[in-house]
Amino acid sequence: MPGGRLTQSERQQIALGLADGLAYAEIARRLDRPTSTVTREVMRNGGPTAYRADLAHRATERRAHRRRQAAPRDSTTPPQTHGRDPEAVREYEEAFTTLLMQQGLPKMMSRVLTCLYTSDAGSLTAAELAQHLQVSPASISKAVTFLEGQDLLRRVRDERRRDRYVVDNELWYQGTLAAARSNAQLAETARQGVAILGPDSPAATRLENIARFVDFIGETMIRAAEQAREVLLTKPETPSGGTAEPSQNY
Repeated sequence: MPGGRLTQSERQQIALGLADGLAYAEIARRLDRPTSTVTREVMRNGGPTAYRADLAHRATERRAHRRRQAAPRDSTTPPQTHGRDPEAVREYEEAFTTLLMQQGLPKMMSRVLTCLYTSDAGSLTAAELAQHLQVSPASISKAVTFLEGQDLLRRVRDERRRDRYVVDNELWYQGTLAAARSNAQLAETARQGVAILGPDSPAATRLENIARFVDFIGETMIRAAEQAREVLLTKPETPSGGTAEPSQNY
């Protein structure tokens, strides 16, 4: 299987495959590349409907140029926290961002959330986010406002009275409860349709089934969140091999 960066020819084949309506897996198979490579390439360059091979190739060259400019001029590279490989970290951040975009988040919001999740502190200022992502403060402001409104991060003031944007374990719990509340609203709206469309109509039957389904899902989510909340508060156990395993004390 070939390695390294995608060539311009491969990007043209990706564009042709998208135009033909091929799935990412099929395009990757034809290129003899991992599906994740094709997925990341498309999602970070406009998505399946806006992808253009020439623009994607130039964007990749610009990113590589910026990385070379950002590299230290001397021959010694500063030690990385926990012995991390900077290139591996960048690749992981891109993969994480792509996943969030596939789940419906806009690109900048996905990048900000990835940056927060992969920071050891789990909190960064707007200036730190802008510096890491190499974007304007206005872009960060728009992204964090959106994410805060979706309960995907929270804002706190540090000792220097600066706003810090935080992702912590409690957010996952609260986010699950918010999703359950959204299900409850969907069920209520569906049942309003039952009364309007007539309880004996096929449409009303369909809506009632939807309401019952999302009611069940929402109640199950709440029970599961309550039972699993301790997992978020328990430090994973790390066996001798170095792979973290969750504690079984819940």
